[in-house]
Amino acid sequence: MKRKPDLLWVLVILFSLGMVTTGYTQGLWDRQDDASVSIQSQQ
Repeated sequence: MKRKPDLLWVLVILFSLGMVTTGYTQGLWDRQDDASVSIQSQQ
């Protein structure tokens, strides 16, 4: 019975980290897309 709460907390932490990392990577991808578009438009 003691391991179930620990497993639940691990899943919650992994899920929250996944949400943060995906949001951060999406922001980076958006910035890279904007940069590539601006570079192509300048050419």
